[in-house]
Amino acid sequence: MSDQNAAPATITTEKPAYVERIVYILALLLVLLGLVNVTPAIPGWDSLWKDLTGNELFRIRRFPTEWLFPITFFWMMLIVALKHSMWRSWADRRVVVRRIGLLFDVTLVVVAAAISLTYLTEIEAVCLIDVFTGDRERLVLKALQAEIDFAELYGLPAPDSADDPGCLNTTGSWLILIMFGAVVVFLGYNIKVWGLPLVLVSILIATYTFLTILNWYVFGAEDQNKYLVTILSSEEVRSLGSSLGFFQDALVNQSAGLLGRFINVLLILVFPYVILGALFGKCAGGQALIKLAFGATRNLRGGPAHAAVVSSAMFGTITGGPVVNVLSTGVLTIPMMLKRGFSKVFAGGVEAAASSGGAIMPPIMGVAAFIMAALTGVPYREIIIAATIPAMFYFFCLFLSVVFQARKQNIEAVGELSDDMRLTRENRLHLMQIFGPVLLVLVLLLTPKDAVGCSWYSVLLGAVVDQSSGTCEITSLPWIIELFQNAAGDASAAGWWAVGLLLILMFIDKEFRAKPMKIFDGLSQAGVTISTLFLMFMAVTVIDVCLNFTGLAKFVAVDVLGFLNSFDVSTNSVGFQLFALFLTMLLAVLLGMGMPAVPAYINVALLMGPMLVGLGLATFTAHMFIFYFAVASAITPPVALAAFAAASITKADPMKTGFSAVRSGIVMFTIPFIFAIYPELLLIDKAVINPNDGLFLTGYDGMINLGRLGFLVLRVAVALYLVSSALAAFDRSALRPLEILVRLALAVLILTRPMEVYGISLAAAALLVGWHTLRNRDGVPA
Repeated sequence: MSDQNAAPATITTEKPAYVERIVYILALLLVLLGLVNVTPAIPGWDSLWKDLTGNELFRIRRFPTEWLFPITFFWMMLIVALKHSMWRSWADRRVVVRRIGLLFDVTLVVVAAAISLTYLTEIEAVCLIDVFTGDRERLVLKALQAEIDFAELYGLPAPDSADDPGCLNTTGSWLILIMFGAVVVFLGYNIKVWGLPLVLVSILIATYTFLTILNWYVFGAEDQNKYLVTILSSEEVRSLGSSLGFFQDALVNQSAGLLGRFINVLLILVFPYVILGALFGKCAGGQALIKLAFGATRNLRGGPAHAAVVSSAMFGTITGGPVVNVLSTGVLTIPMMLKRGFSKVFAGGVEAAASSGGAIMPPIMGVAAFIMAALTGVPYREIIIAATIPAMFYFFCLFLSVVFQARKQNIEAVGELSDDMRLTRENRLHLMQIFGPVLLVLVLLLTPKDAVGCSWYSVLLGAVVDQSSGTCEITSLPWIIELFQNAAGDASAAGWWAVGLLLILMFIDKEFRAKPMKIFDGLSQAGVTISTLFLMFMAVTVIDVCLNFTGLAKFVAVDVLGFLNSFDVSTNSVGFQLFALFLTMLLAVLLGMGMPAVPAYINVALLMGPMLVGLGLATFTAHMFIFYFAVASAITPPVALAAFAAASITKADPMKTGFSAVRSGIVMFTIPFIFAIYPELLLIDKAVINPNDGLFLTGYDGMINLGRLGFLVLRVAVALYLVSSALAAFDRSALRPLEILVRLALAVLILTRPMEVYGISLAAAALLVGWHTLRNRDGVPA
């Protein structure tokens, strides 16, 4: 599952075979190590290896992060330097320029090694220099003796272990130079690999942070604006050396350090899904999926355009990357749409919109969704539940867009399929490669772990439970049920088992059986993708670290809320919430231009998330709102990456294709406002919890009222129908400007809260659409 909305901005050149071979091997070994590390809890697995080795401390999975993170970080940066080498990319330039490129390549590797070694030196769990000097053992024994003495003093049991003591020998003041140098190198290399838009925000925030530190160091914090000083100002002594603790925290902090939560998310949660996406690209299931979509939509007027929506939704939930999705499914669906008579601009636009929707389509979605789980603390299984109704609305709107365009261009249904688009027996078998892993992920993620042991199938398979007291007490579980329970609700385990299942199902294809080495090709490709992804994560990690130094996000949130309060109107009012949401939307789209959804989401979540939460939105709802607009940036002109990728296939004007994508995917820009006002559409209680007091928002109790929810879904569906037809300027026939305005106005009124307003508006909408249908009953058929 690659969330690379944009292909890395690397100049394609011939690479020496030996370099490619080294990259291939390094990436393959990285993936194999990662798969071993994320191996799920298999009953008896850990004890088996401990018995085989005779070492109680031996670990075959979930390696200690204090060693895993720095080693794999250096490993990934080495792969990046070899794969995206500036020296080779600039092969056709002057010798001096090439040497500068080589210097950058070497510097990246050296700085990565420096950060890894510094991490191991500074983190208290290792204290690398102390290990070599022998001080580590002495300090550990001293700390343990202190614990034993304390236990004896108070009559407590004597401990056999103690907390890790602080490191005696560290990098000292060199840590500051290492950190600043690393930031410069990582951002510089990001410009080369991912392009300037991704790095620009990081550069601005990093520069701002550096200037505030410099200002504090030279002039102090007294009588200065809060935006001009850093949290370092809390130190009594104004020297960088006295603030080494802050810099150490920025490196080793497991939640907000350079090797903190983002590398944890990548290596633990996202890792198996990136591999899954790479392997899908090597199997025959993708072609069969497109044939299935064409067969299912052959009797609809939209035909191949509907097939593009269906196949992109299903393929996109696996890959998660709009550009990757366009280039995978669009090369087949776009020519078919053009052949049926759809315009080039519309064909490219609807494919770009559908491909972008893959990132919001459960059950797998994109990398940004895993990041959201990490930032909000909401389990991934609840995120896919919350994303269900908005995703259904999105693709419903795309279907409507296709329907109206087909009517406008008077395109008839395909009817019979050509021989090359018919599903053969082999194709049906190949579909198992798609549906098998996806269904496995869905079942594992949606199964509550606590409900497995007491389920009927557990008892049927031999589970021993006691329910006599009204509660279920588990005495013993069969091996297979215990295995299932361990994986239930665990996103990482679900992805790991899905990868294992796909590796088996790939052998269904006889062509694959003739070339089984494709497995290693896919795994190696996944290793390169993971390494390049983490280089991207370094850019957003810089923002995270810098914001922790400055407190900028908190200041912005407080000042904006203060500005709203100056109007003497409650900041919990819908009007002010919509104003703040609109500002957040603009920032998300602006920051997302030219960059993948992951950094766009993280950047805006870090900067604007506190403000939305301060306005009374649930933390999860605020993040979901930002997440949608980060994804929408892929189809938003002037830098609509997914639309530009589609235009490269249609040969149409990229900008027109981008605006067409926005018209087709307009719900991407509207549904976030709807679920911000009606958070019950997200289906989980985390969406209706007031972040200020931890209680439910007014009018909610955490329960789902199916009747009220169903009526709300109907209202939204009617509103989306009106919006889609208005933007297409067509329903059963062309719409006049006045009717377009009326439909848009009614759509807004239908979504308002007062029943007197939306009730009358629903009735008016029914009359308007009914009148339009009767007026054109002899015109264009449905």
